[in-house]
Amino acid sequence: MSRVGKKPIVVPAGVEVKIDGHKVTVKGPKGTLEKEFNQELTIKLENGEVVVERPNDEPKVRAIHGTTRALIQNMVSGVSEGFKKSLTLVGVGYRAAVKGKGLELSLGYSHPVIIDEIPGITFTVEKNTTILVEGIEKDLVGQIAANIRSKRAPEPYKGKGVKYTDEHIRRKEGKKA
Repeated sequence: MSRVGKKPIVVPAGVEVKIDGHKVTVKGPKGTLEKEFNQELTIKLENGEVVVERPNDEPKVRAIHGTTRALIQNMVSGVSEGFKKSLTLVGVGYRAAVKGKGLELSLGYSHPVIIDEIPGITFTVEKNTTILVEGIEKDLVGQIAANIRSKRAPEPYKGKGVKYTDEHIRRKEGKKA
């Protein structure tokens, strides 16, 4: 049986979980998330804990058991604490600025790169070179951070580009004369 799937999800104080068949709604201080899950799994709320159970050991059901539990855990964590991704701009003249609720990046192109406002996502810029992407949906925060990074991925010779703050860029030696 799945080790991740067997663990119950503890619901912290201030977070309300509502289960309607296979639709789970989680409401907390940061917002509300709603998601529909596979109908083969049983999702129950018992004693302030959410439990995900599977009826049999078929490969398809086993595969989604732990994933479903992890997704519900991320929903509970998101509405109570939220998720953050930090990006750093490395390079001469590379900078970021918040424009309205969107983001404007100067990444060495002839034009500024504009990231439009995304519902549920907050951009914060610190020191012109550090971008903080915050939100309650883990997958959305990660995807938006990856989209920003893809606008100018770090290169291995000088290390210039947009990188995650905790990311280490493997450097290559330049051409020898």
